Amino acid sequence: MFKMKNLLAMAKRRNKTIVFPEAGFSDRTIEAVKFLNKKKIVNVILIGDESSLIVRDKALSGFTIINPKTSQLRGKLAKKLYAKRKEKGMTMEEAEKLVVDPYYFATLLVDEGIADGMVGGAECSTARNIRPALQIIKAEKKGGLVSSFFFMYGKNKFLKGKSVILSDCGVVENPTAEELVEIANQSVDSARIFQIEEPKLAFMSYSTKGSGKNESAEKMAKANKMFKRPAVVSDGELQFDAAMVPRVALLKDPDGKIKGDANILIFPSIDAGNLVYKTMQYVGGLNAIGPVLQGLKKPVNDLSRGCSVQDIIEISAITALQVKGK
Repeated sequence: MFKMKNLLAMAKRRNKTIVFPEAGFSDRTIEAVKFLNKKKIVNVILIGDESSLIVRDKALSGFTIINPKTSQLRGKLAKKLYAKRKEKGMTMEEAEKLVVDPYYFATLLVDEGIADGMVGGAECSTARNIRPALQIIKAEKKGGLVSSFFFMYGKNKFLKGKSVILSDCGVVENPTAEELVEIANQSVDSARIFQIEEPKLAFMSYSTKGSGKNESAEKMAKANKMFKRPAVVSDGELQFDAAMVPRVALLKDPDGKIKGDANILIFPSIDAGNLVYKTMQYVGGLNAIGPVLQGLKKPVNDLSRGCSVQDIIEISAITALQVKGK
């Protein structure tokens, strides 16, 4: 059974530095970073005006706080942003204006190696938070895909303590079969963070093994055939109950490989994934961490605008665990 305290302890041992672009205007972020700092789960860098932040909360005295407008790094980072985006038409003047944006500034700190990862999105849309990462840090593989997952955990009568990864729920709107295979591989890699030792991966659909016929179901069946990963059990296309309920799997897919015990669910579209995660969270009473990005060279992560302080703490620890190397 997954235990969050174990994940926090793993992050603490890694001693990584996470930057928070929303510290200057997010009360939830401030409460989270105070906890992270006190428990030494990660080192923190706050983006904002130092004097304003300390007046607002004296407990922040002694924290590393960087104001993009006055930072000595501003010129260097503006030049770096221009160098990365000039082929896309960005001028130096535009880079100098954009570098003071907290999301761009924080992302550039990660790209420079001043911070190991970034966590934002409590106060803005996913697109606003991750656009700088897609432009600056970019995909791990040239021409590769950046996707996302939600990690669901907690106790209810259905899952009984089992944890599940759901992909993609936040970035890739309508993936092709080839993109689904890449998302699946990324999700298996991400599962290692949560010590899911026996990944069982289901390509999800409204149909189970041809019970329905449309392009979406055929796409999921194709992706399953294309997915080749030693030591990973996979199957599809599968309805939710056939993937997650042993009794139903026996009836609908008696010769299936997963037998109702999937722990990684790959969805045909962002619509399907997002609806399922929110239903599991608010109706099923499970904890939802994410969307956690996967496929970037360095970790930058997003939060739901409905996130809690605890959500920020947890995704910060996950970000630390995504950092490559020791």
